[in-house]
Formats: sequence, structure tokens, C-alpha cells
Amino acid sequence: MDYQSTRSTIKTDSVNAVLQGIAPDGGLFADPSIESICFDWKKCLKLKTQDMAVMILKALLPDFENMEDLVKKAYTGKFETEDLTPLVKCGDLHILELFRGPTSAFKDVALSMLPQLVTAALSQTGAEKEVTILTATSGDTGKAALEGFKNVPGTRIIVFYPDNGVSEMQHLQMATQEGDNVCVCAVKGNFDDCQSGVKNAFSTLKDKLEGSRFTLSSANSINIGRLAPQVVYYFAAYRDLIKDGTIKEGEPVDFCVPTGNFGDILAGYYAKLMGLPVSKLICASNANNVLTDFLTTGVYNKVRPFYRTESPSMDILVSSNLERLLFLACGKDTEKVAGWMKDLNTVGKFKVDEKTFSYITSSFEAAWCSQEETEKAILDCWNKNGYLCDTHTAVAYHVADRRKSSTPTVVLSTASPYKFPQAVLKALGQSEEGNCFDLLRRLNGYTGVPVPQNLKNLEGKKVRFNKSIEKNEINDFVLSTLK
Repeated sequence: MDYQSTRSTIKTDSVNAVLQGIAPDGGLFADPSIESICFDWKKCLKLKTQDMAVMILKALLPDFENMEDLVKKAYTGKFETEDLTPLVKCGDLHILELFRGPTSAFKDVALSMLPQLVTAALSQTGAEKEVTILTATSGDTGKAALEGFKNVPGTRIIVFYPDNGVSEMQHLQMATQEGDNVCVCAVKGNFDDCQSGVKNAFSTLKDKLEGSRFTLSSANSINIGRLAPQVVYYFAAYRDLIKDGTIKEGEPVDFCVPTGNFGDILAGYYAKLMGLPVSKLICASNANNVLTDFLTTGVYNKVRPFYRTESPSMDILVSSNLERLLFLACGKDTEKVAGWMKDLNTVGKFKVDEKTFSYITSSFEAAWCSQEETEKAILDCWNKNGYLCDTHTAVAYHVADRRKSSTPTVVLSTASPYKFPQAVLKALGQSEEGNCFDLLRRLNGYTGVPVPQNLKNLEGKKVRFNKSIEKNEINDFVLSTLK
């Protein structure tokens, strides 16, 4: 399978697509043949989760050798359950718990796998360079990437996050990160500033690093090696719905996904293209509802107020992975995609043609949830179902619950509620006083829901990283770190 840039005819294989992270022209590597991929999805549903991952990743990243070993190294002993992502009933809905990994966020599924792919790619290509992972995070990617790449030979990782734009627990997870090859820095701005700065670094630092021992890659979902492993849990959820008698093989299922950068929901669309009977993918946004507007009008407009909410990982106005969907939706017309991305960068918006929009809306729906509705959803979910959800999952729960579809619906739960204890306690009508560890204990005492050990262990850990820079200083920071 050749991977192609979404903006030109640049092509490469899956190994080099993972190593590069982003195409030289600024586009994303996408698989143009995925719509016609030959994949035995029914056979896949009969497998355990790790075996399922092997089968799916072999199909999406066919140039990697020894995928069985890579999957085993990525997941064995790192998650709370052997199935990695348990499915639980919650009223009329099902919740797919993606936060049972080492950092209590859905990014663990992909970012436990990506370091294995990167090191395998280095070995297969014979590259003698050190891969430096540049990552922008709105909260969860950073810690998951840091933990995944911690002390991995031949790599180092630099994470940028928006200053005062993540929860206290998310900040502590990153600021106390251990490892000899890790670095964390706050950026005075929002996530879009971090993300655009990292993308800019890929293009502007290429010449400066030419001839050095360093090469750049990414742990964001702009890297196809980050995105591909996320396809697995859609198949796992469908398998579990069959096991519990909710559906029979071949019956349709809807998935409601709290969405910021569009990677998590795009993985669901890839699963659909591979044969999984997905009816609708519902994009659930918070007050930064740029995707809701796009998926209902065909106009993407980032020129709008930016809101800092209690679901910070979704506080995004430029959803990078949408570019991969646009690539497929417009018939792989790279000139169109490049034009839309140019318009987004220069005038802040673009409008897709009717044919492209019709392609997208045949599979996607969208709705959004206000801050007040998010808090109410947390309380309602707890009171009605005895299920405690975080501020991101609550957005999707609200959207799915109001939709009242006759099709079985799975809500993707993307983080532990203990990563946002202050906001969750507020929604439950409890006291928010004290530091974040006091809040952990109070939330645990009120609900009885166990606190993840990795979050407990943060108390008393030394803060290693406390630097904050302007958004135009990212390149200089990267170069000084490498030196």
C-alpha cells in the first residue's frame, strides 16, 4: 500500500510514512486505496483484541515486519484488562472505555503502539539518525506520548501544550514526566498555536537539520502510525456488542465520538471502509463547535471566538485530520485539498463543493454541547445509570442521549473522570476546594469509583518541566533542545 500526501502526488510506503510523520509539502499521508481494501472483517471479529490489532495493522501498515511482536510489546501488561478497551452498558447506550491504559486516556491505545512502529521503522530502513518526536497536545496526547517514548532507544520527544489550557492533573502528568529523552514546554496560546507551530517546525527546520543526526517525526494523529491503531477498538466494540447479544453480525451500529482534532472519529470511518457495519459516526463538539458547523453547512470557518472549557482536549478550532477525510471525499483531488488548506491558512475558512459534502454527510452527523449541558450530562449519567464520566465523554453522552436513535449506539469514553476532578465534582454538586489530590480523594469518597493508580502516584512527584515560551519561539526551542 502506497501512502500519498493529501496535497500532492508525493508517495511513500507505510514504514517511511510513520518515520516522516507529515509529508514534505505539509500534507498528511493518506491511503488512497483504503476504500477498496480487501479485509476479512468477519474473521477479525472472532479474534481477541491483540490478535485483532495484528490483523488490522498488517492491513493498514503492510510494510512492517513482525507485527505480532510489535503488538505484544506495545500492549502486554500495560492495560487494566486483556481486552484493552472494555465495553459497558449505560442506560440505552454503550460506553467504550478507552482510558484503561497507563495514562488514563484514549491516546494510550495508539501511543503504546507508535514507539514500537518508529523503532521498527528505524531498524528496517537502516536509518542511523535519531528520531525527534515533536508533539502538540491539548491535554492527553502529551502524557501518553511521553510515557510511550520514555527511554525508547534512538528517539527523543518534545511536547508543547497550551499554557493554562489543560487541567491541573494533565499538567502534572506532563511536568513530572520521567525519562532521559523527554522534554515538555508550555506555549503562551491555545492548542491551535501549538499545533501550527509544530507543523511549521517540520517544514522550516528541515534544511537546518540536514546533515545532522536528527530527523523529525510526530506523535499527533497527523502521523498515520498514531491513527491506524485507533481503528482496532471500533472492531473490538462491535465484537463485544455481538457477544452481549445487543446485535447480530452484520447489523448496523452508530458511534458517538467527542471530537477535537478529528483523528478518533476518522479511525471509525476507516473501520467502516474496511467493512465494519457502521451506520453513522456522530461528531460531538463542545462550545468550540467548528466541526458541527462544517458537518451541517459544508463551510469550515476558524474565524470565531475561542473558548476555554472544562473539556480542554476538545478546545480546538483547526481539526487537522479532517484533511484526510476531505482527500477521500473529493475523489483524492489533491489540488482541491491543497486549495482548501491554503484558504484555511490565509482567509481562515473554506467551503467544499456539493458532491464532497454529500459524501461526508452520508456517514457523519454532528451536534454540540454547551458547558452547562456538559455539567448536567455528568450529573444525569451518574444519577440515572450510576456511571461516572469525564467532561469529554459527557459531551458525547449528551449528544447521543438526546439523539434517541433506534440503532445501537456506542459512546467513546476518552478519559478517566479523575483527570478532571474539579469539574466533575462541580457537576455533581460537591465541594471543589483543595488541591487536585484532595479532589481525587473527595470524588472517590463520594462515588466509590476507583482512582487510577497512575494518577495517585503523581502526588509528591518532583516537577521537572516548567518553562513557558511565546508561540513564535517553538523553532528556537526545538533547536536549543537538540543541541
